[in-house]
Amino acid sequence: MTTTDSPATRINRESNLVETWLNLSPLLQALGGSPQQLSCLHTSTSLEAKHWERRNKTVYPPQLSEEPRRPAEVHHSRRQIKYSKDKMWYLAKMIKGMSIDEAVAQLEFNDKKGAKIMKEVLLEAQEMAVKNHNVEYKSNLYVAESYSGKGRYLKRIRYHGRGMFGIMDKVYCHYFVKLVEGSPPKPEQKKTGFDQAKEYVQNLKSRTIIHSL
Repeated sequence: MTTTDSPATRINRESNLVETWLNLSPLLQALGGSPQQLSCLHTSTSLEAKHWERRNKTVYPPQLSEEPRRPAEVHHSRRQIKYSKDKMWYLAKMIKGMSIDEAVAQLEFNDKKGAKIMKEVLLEAQEMAVKNHNVEYKSNLYVAESYSGKGRYLKRIRYHGRGMFGIMDKVYCHYFVKLVEGSPPKPEQKKTGFDQAKEYVQNLKSRTIIHSL
């Protein structure tokens, strides 16, 4: 048994829909699209990386004569790379902390697709450092930060036999790198299991219980 809405109920529902649409219309105009285009909004990249290149425009106050010289920093990236972010992550962590020449040499002899792209980004950042950031020696740079982020994921149809199909993803990623002038810092010594256990016991001994005698 089916029930039909009264004309008054139907009119109220339609008026609520119109009111909701009017409330959303300024937002849609600000985004520059229709409701069908809301799927293009992409929020997977961290807020820190959305304005990565904008850090190159940071202006610092003048330094005093006795202060040590502030090393130059170059932020560079390449977005929407047709490559997996997980595959790119291994390469990004491999070159982190290396000098620019060593990183380029390591990527030169790596046969992965992401290594060629990463090498191009490093050379572009090196050229930017010399042209725009007053770096005297282009080899006097090291990779301070290097990581990848998730780009857009496009869902497409993969056709199978007997009229069936599946869903496949066309993945993209972003790559971010930061070059700093100077020699790379020394790597930290890895702690052994005994050192970690000793530090843990020391933390337990030094803890205090609040609101006690």
